[in-house]
Amino acid sequence: MTNNKTLGSFRLDGKWALVCGASKGIGAAAARALADLGADVTLVARTEKSLTATFQQLTAVGRQRHGYFTADFDDPPGLQAALDEWLKHNSKVHILVNNTGGPPGGPVTAAKPEEFLAAFNRHLICNQILVQTIWPRMREAGYGRIINVISTSVKEPIKGLGVSNTVRGAVASWAKTLAGELGQYGITVNNVLPGFTRTARMESLFSARAEKEKRSVAEIEAEARSHIPLGRIADPDEIGAAIAFLATPAASYISGVSLPVDGGRIQSL
Repeated sequence: MTNNKTLGSFRLDGKWALVCGASKGIGAAAARALADLGADVTLVARTEKSLTATFQQLTAVGRQRHGYFTADFDDPPGLQAALDEWLKHNSKVHILVNNTGGPPGGPVTAAKPEEFLAAFNRHLICNQILVQTIWPRMREAGYGRIINVISTSVKEPIKGLGVSNTVRGAVASWAKTLAGELGQYGITVNNVLPGFTRTARMESLFSARAEKEKRSVAEIEAEARSHIPLGRIADPDEIGAAIAFLATPAASYISGVSLPVDGGRIQSL
């Protein structure tokens, strides 16, 4: 059931968002974008020191009630405990942004079984813990947006990212299934698929490839740009804007999609 008073609105006043991986990069950009639209934002990441920088950016403007807590996504039971403790003092959650650092690069033939297990825990199991704990609160509030930051590899596998390609595909299928189950409650579930984005992870992957191929990082980046119709690397804020849009009432009839935000690089329809 839609609310005609809010249908089409791009504002998030009165909504509470939980943003994971919010200390830097795309997570921090998403947190800023949601706050700019009026949401109260709680940040989650591994280390408090890195979280406080983003938190201070949010509190510098506006009058919302922002906050943060730490959790290690390599420790699913620890995440559950931290989430349960936070929820003792915060009953409302309307928006969940699932986002965490990607697995190390390398060919799938060289990946060890424990690398798949670690990535599966970090990306899918932790997502499941968060959603399973939070979605009933979205149902009670009459508003729910679950947005997963994945990768364009769910459309086209990326060379040299064997473990990531495998696990990201699993998360995309999980999200599509979830969208079918939660739609009856008006809760939408969508995936954002960032293309090349100027983050620490991209720089690390480009540097590793440059070292392996005995080339400069500038050459690697130029090659990447050559495959992007818009001809440039994305800024994290551009990914954050897409995430924030999917969180708004204006996106109330969008669910179960995997949205590439990649400057047109993906060739599939």
